[in-house]
Amino acid sequence: MAQHFEIRPLPGPLGAEVIGLDLTRELDAKDFAAIHRAHLDHHVLVFRAQHIQPEHQIRISKRFGPLQIHVLKDFQLPGYPEILRVSNIKEHGKPIGLGDAGVFWHSDLSYLVTPSLGSMLHAQELPSVGGDTLFANQHLAWETLPEELKARVADLQAEHSYLTQYETLRERSPWRPKLSQAQIDAVPPVAHPVVRTHPETGRKALFVSEHFTSRILGVSPDESDALLKVLFAHTTKSELVYRHQWQDHDMVFWDNRSVTHLAAGTPDHLRRKLYRTTIEGNVPY
Repeated sequence: MAQHFEIRPLPGPLGAEVIGLDLTRELDAKDFAAIHRAHLDHHVLVFRAQHIQPEHQIRISKRFGPLQIHVLKDFQLPGYPEILRVSNIKEHGKPIGLGDAGVFWHSDLSYLVTPSLGSMLHAQELPSVGGDTLFANQHLAWETLPEELKARVADLQAEHSYLTQYETLRERSPWRPKLSQAQIDAVPPVAHPVVRTHPETGRKALFVSEHFTSRILGVSPDESDALLKVLFAHTTKSELVYRHQWQDHDMVFWDNRSVTHLAAGTPDHLRRKLYRTTIEGNVPY
């Protein structure tokens, strides 16, 4: 049965709220089509007041495609390997989730051959201060790039690696365990276009990030470093960014083909816990 809900665009360069939809209920074809269209149009959807269980999150996520399992399996929600716990909480002296997820701008799982289509993040426990998530519109990043730089990068490829910032994170964070050789072997570096085409809308977007993009291929190391420095700065300009201030039981669904995102940070003494599912996408082209 169809539900009555409203899709309300947020002020700024991307994003929309979905008001009145209950994700504990199975979406009929019409409602799903409306959500799918809104996701393509707005890139980030904020479903308010979602009192859902993990199985509901998994069900709606799977409507968009197969789910991907994160390489850090220690942080899976027990009984639900599809869900990664994003949390700074420790129990019995051990972290229950990935507490430093998103401290660098990135697109989820861009280090895989088939990066993520999108991610869903559901708020379980929120801090009284901090914990915001920032999203940057990478279609606008491409469209506002100076023409000479567009011509320079249009046909280039970049290497993406899960290890690009991993040791940097390990040095300052208790949430990054030493990776086993098997884990390292599971995420070898991959090459993707610097400018990708969205497979559903045809729009171009920049597809580099400081978290996972290690180098530009086919140029010297100095030129690679210089290009990436310029691109990283451009892709995160304030006019491209929507800052999400979480409300209780928000579910946020973003398009990793269209945006990059960043966790703004949470004070260490305040608890934060969210559940993430990640939907498999296509090989970028």
